[in-house]
Amino acid sequence: MEKSKNVALVAHDNRKKDLVEWVEFNYKTLLGHHLICTGTTGKLVEETITKKLEKGEEIEFPIVKLKSGPLGGDQQLGSMIAEGMVDMLIFFWDPMQPQPHDVDVKALLRITVVYNIPTACNRSTADFMISSHLLKEEYNPRLTDYSRYIQRTLE
Repeated sequence: MEKSKNVALVAHDNRKKDLVEWVEFNYKTLLGHHLICTGTTGKLVEETITKKLEKGEEIEFPIVKLKSGPLGGDQQLGSMIAEGMVDMLIFFWDPMQPQPHDVDVKALLRITVVYNIPTACNRSTADFMISSHLLKEEYNPRLTDYSRYIQRTLE
């Protein structure tokens, strides 16, 4: 991982307000990284950071905006993880609300484990991740060796 990380931000509808508050508090740190968001979350993150910037302050902060989660955004993000295009995931998901795309959410969380992607599913963990000194440094994660599994699938 480079010093500037590819940070994915996702929030279920009932948690978008929480993520917006978290982004408001951490926007200066986030500006030093590349942001990837699903659907409406991307729009909200962009609006939040734009409002926080001082008037006249011209800072580019491109945000990759994927489709909405239920429309394939979670799968797009999972694909980006598998391709090595995501370094960390902040996913404020709602454990109390049934999701129509629950299998996609589970697949996304599974793929973060497979590819050893730091993942925060709540504000406390997100706070720990964004305040880590590793966020500002190059980092070489130790990946799980899946070569025996890959070989098995080729036989």
